[in-house]
Amino acid sequence: MKTRIISGLILLPLLLLIVYGGIPLYIAEFVVVGIALHEFYKAFEAKEIEPVFIVGYIFAAYLAIKNIFNLPLMYTYAIIFGLFLVCIVYMLKGKKNIIDVSITFSGIFYVAIFFDFVVLTKNGFGKGDIYVWLIFIISFCTDVFAYFTGYFFGKHKLIPLVSPKKTIEGSIGGILGSTVGCMILGHFFGMQMVHMVVIGLVGSIIAQFGDLFASSIKRYVGIKDYGKLIPGHGGILDRFDSVILVAPFVYNVIKLFGI
Repeated sequence: MKTRIISGLILLPLLLLIVYGGIPLYIAEFVVVGIALHEFYKAFEAKEIEPVFIVGYIFAAYLAIKNIFNLPLMYTYAIIFGLFLVCIVYMLKGKKNIIDVSITFSGIFYVAIFFDFVVLTKNGFGKGDIYVWLIFIISFCTDVFAYFTGYFFGKHKLIPLVSPKKTIEGSIGGILGSTVGCMILGHFFGMQMVHMVVIGLVGSIIAQFGDLFASSIKRYVGIKDYGKLIPGHGGILDRFDSVILVAPFVYNVIKLFGI
């Protein structure tokens, strides 16, 4: 547990860099997405699936360029189309198959595009500097409170076939922690408390979906962690699996309903 806590604290500078905004944010996104994509693709090698790594890396670099120069959405469609053509060339040469290409683009959508909603949330709203904190409060409060609640009080397994250590008690603790965290943020910045309760509660459930989805992939390919970069946590993808789903949730809730 001590190693897990220390490693979690080491991630704080990265979190501050992401929240700071501007070019530091875009560089941080490129680094996080690039490493996470590498971990995602590497995991499938255990199943003899060989994604096109370079395609994922190019898209990660493109995200930084897009955000620096504020490129319109049409450029994203164009780069995805171009990268898909590259994958077709690999297939026609017999170097890759449809499964390899499918996993390549699964990584692009699941890791890269979903994580980019962190940037979209920060840059897309007048209060983006505040809203972006919701993503990390939901994700990390859910993770921390679920971990300690499950550690001390967990008795009933949540979904043992996917993640044997997760408990119903831990899940409830994560939801409560996320909700309280959002309420505290809302209190300091004058947001409607009912909005914070709903976002914290639903967001925590989605965060746990993200965690369980990542766990189901690991179980499928037969690995414990996506990497070893962060002692006690695993890889970057192990640490940000919740953020990846929470970010588009927060963005779309604010976009559709406003806060």
